[in-house]
Amino acid sequence: QLQLVESGGGLVQAGGSLRLSCAASRTIFSFNAMGWYRQAPGKQRELVAALTIGGSTNYADSVKGRFTISRDNAKNTVYLQMNSLKPEDTAVYHCSAESGLTRYWGQGTQVTVSS
Repeated sequence: QLQLVESGGGLVQAGGSLRLSCAASRTIFSFNAMGWYRQAPGKQRELVAALTIGGSTNYADSVKGRFTISRDNAKNTVYLQMNSLKPEDTAVYHCSAESGLTRYWGQGTQVTVSS
């Protein structure tokens, strides 16, 4: 089993920055992909950014150029650096780890961007 714990969310003004962290309970080195998803009220959960074991990244069009996903294998942690935040980025952000057919989820951290 794997536990994922997100942190770093909060309230920020538009144009500001936040860095989210996702700490895993064990090594993430062998996971096929790590990612960040978000879910706003009344909307479906959507992919924000993903990072594969080979180092490839994938971003939602709405965050390209503003968000950066990275990982520190030594700390079993994945990060999401969010710059130039917009009110439409307001959502609960969830960390995800994929291994084969299994996907693990964290509880999420709230990000609120005020205009």
